[in-house]
Amino acid sequence: MEETHELTLRRIFLFWAPLAATWLMMAVEGPFLAAVIARLGEPEFNLAAYGVAFSFAMLIEAPIIMMMSAAIALAADRGSFLALRRFAYALNALITAVMIVLLLPPVFTFVTETLIGLPHEVASLTHVAVAILLPWPAAIGYRRFYQGILVRNNLTRRVAYGTVIRLLSMAVTGLALYASTRLPGAWVGAAALSAGVTMEAIASRFMARLVVRELLRGRDRAGAPLTTRAIVRFYTPLAMTSLLTMGVNPLVTFFLGRSRSALESLAVMPVVAALVFAFRAAGVAYQEVAIALLGEDRKGFAPLRRFAGVLATATAGVLAVVAFSPLAIGWFHTVSGLSMELTRFALIPLRVLCLMPALEVVLSFQRSLLVHARRTTLITWATALEVVGILAALAVGIGVLDLIGAVAAAVALLLGRLVANLFLVAPALRRG
Repeated sequence: MEETHELTLRRIFLFWAPLAATWLMMAVEGPFLAAVIARLGEPEFNLAAYGVAFSFAMLIEAPIIMMMSAAIALAADRGSFLALRRFAYALNALITAVMIVLLLPPVFTFVTETLIGLPHEVASLTHVAVAILLPWPAAIGYRRFYQGILVRNNLTRRVAYGTVIRLLSMAVTGLALYASTRLPGAWVGAAALSAGVTMEAIASRFMARLVVRELLRGRDRAGAPLTTRAIVRFYTPLAMTSLLTMGVNPLVTFFLGRSRSALESLAVMPVVAALVFAFRAAGVAYQEVAIALLGEDRKGFAPLRRFAGVLATATAGVLAVVAFSPLAIGWFHTVSGLSMELTRFALIPLRVLCLMPALEVVLSFQRSLLVHARRTTLITWATALEVVGILAALAVGIGVLDLIGAVAAAVALLLGRLVANLFLVAPALRRG
């Protein structure tokens, strides 16, 4: 793992840049596929179905998403690598089984039409899209594990190379289906995502092969071996954190389906969220950077905090410039392919969410401090409070104030994140 003596902003930037590029490239997926779907038949129905299907896939993959952080923190030698790999593969099998259960027609109909209240046409499109996304969760877990091994060994550029392969595979699949078939847009988007992430998982394993070989040839370090029980104790709060975080998307979808202007809100929120995520990506990448560079006794804390401040200001500032200028209209209408009516509908939610990139940087830095200290339970509590805040704000905004669904969702997401940030201020700064 990277040493932290003489840690400078330049060294942090060079370590962070490939990981940020990785997340930024992944952020391109959403706008690209939304633009493709918007140019196919029945865009409102298909954008809504794609958004719901993607929310389900993200929720099911949630328990495995923190495997990268776990690999950075725990995979120190042969024994710990093997123990963590067994754990990761078992968890991959479990989440795939959960997705298969969801796809059973009675279960899926109950969840989408009865609970969420989707129109039958949207639910039918969503069912096939989720089936196409079946490889997604396990592929994500597989590549996150090996990406963690790469980051721990200061090979962050290889993570970015894998994402380039993912994007190329996704784009080729999406454009080929767009040009050569008449499949519904939601299915085209799901197929492109599955192809991309599967290729990235294969590439990540290939690029990590030499590091893995060295780990397997090496000796175990002195001290107690890493046991499955210890992994479960460390990882369970992280998995619960991701589950709560990803669970927000289906919950928001549930409220949007019962809000004023429901179909329009379901159609534009994936597009708005994709644009906001493009600016949040730099902050999302910062969690693993800080975990890797903090060092013993948190020697890297001061420069990492300074870098976080610069990053938060820059990302939120640039998003604000886009949101409050004609650039937003150009993005939604010209690039994303939304009608002018839906474009105008998307502007207010985007402007509400301008602070989210800065709050993402803060949260990633707070979480990194707690993961480094092995105090992961506090992260779960913060996320639980965030979810409660979001649900409370949605209930008031939609149920009491009768706000347009997309506006209520944007306000709720921002307020929930503020709650989480404020809760973690004191615990993250406290040592030990």
